[in-house]
Amino acid sequence: MTATATLCAATATVAAAASGQDSGRRGAGIVAAWARAWNGTDPQALGALFTADGTYTDEAVGVSFRGRKEIAGWKARADALIENVHVTVRTTRLDGDRITVRAVYSGHLKGAPKSFAVPMTTRLDLDENHCRIAVDQDHYSLATVLAQSGLPADWTPPTG
Repeated sequence: MTATATLCAATATVAAAASGQDSGRRGAGIVAAWARAWNGTDPQALGALFTADGTYTDEAVGVSFRGRKEIAGWKARADALIENVHVTVRTTRLDGDRITVRAVYSGHLKGAPKSFAVPMTTRLDLDENHCRIAVDQDHYSLATVLAQSGLPADWTPPTG
């Protein structure tokens, strides 16, 4: 939790410094931490970025999770299914408590003949202090992921 407290303090400092200037920099710390969490191997790092009752929705797969434990569990499942899962942030836009992130989501579905790299848009709604994520909604094309991976459109991940 020390890293999150440091992030909150840094984000608040950046927010104060940015008032009246480039407001897009206020959420830079949380976006960088979010990308590091997705690109890392510790599922708890992603969960720790959320409020206690935060929600994460993967619109392409049609699943939602509530709370840090469930969100960390989703990251763990993604890591088990996708080798080298990676998010490359391209642009961000802050509007009030909402950050829109345009990124490239990439990896290699285990058992697929090829890797994928698809455009993704993520909406992050932050808490009032801009320290934690209250809502995360990821949007990308599952059909494109499967096509690039060389998998049929009706492919489903193995269970267990």
